[in-house]
Amino acid sequence: MPGTAKAAPAVFRILIPAKDLEASRQFYERLLGAPGRLVAGGRVYFDCGPVILGILNYSKVPAKDWSAPTEAIYFSTRDLAGLHARARELGALDTSLIHGDVKNPAGEIVVRPWGELSFYANDPSGNPLCFVDEATRFTGTPAQVAALAAAPGARSTVAPPAAEGAVANASPTPTHRRRGIGRRALDSKQE
Repeated sequence: MPGTAKAAPAVFRILIPAKDLEASRQFYERLLGAPGRLVAGGRVYFDCGPVILGILNYSKVPAKDWSAPTEAIYFSTRDLAGLHARARELGALDTSLIHGDVKNPAGEIVVRPWGELSFYANDPSGNPLCFVDEATRFTGTPAQVAALAAAPGARSTVAPPAAEGAVANASPTPTHRRRGIGRRALDSKQE
């Protein structure tokens, strides 16, 4: 049946850039608590469940040619506290606020407005990461969407119509951009 999970292709590998491949390998080995494996072409692979996280050597690529992830890479885990402790030791915890809300610090383990117990971090190259307690993953099931819509203070995922004469924001700013991560953060970290 078209459009169902069974008909969709499976994601098996996600690649992200690294300013320093060896520093990134060491970072992810400590953070994930698992060894990476060097593969041809300046890549290090980490097995993260059924998906491989690939770290690419971008040390010779000018910063202007990098394409920053549009959003965090989300990991689910049974050991959220352990990952948080390792991220803190690595100095990787995100210091911003989710949606500018002081009750929603990105780098702390809190229940997010969508129900996930999670925290955000950044790798040495500025790639945004999010770690979610496995039992609280928001996967967009009809029941989860209904609960989110019914929650007090629920946010619409559709932008309201622009006032007459105003310029509509056709593409809302991704969450990580509101947190100050991404292209600008990569540029400032490389200076």
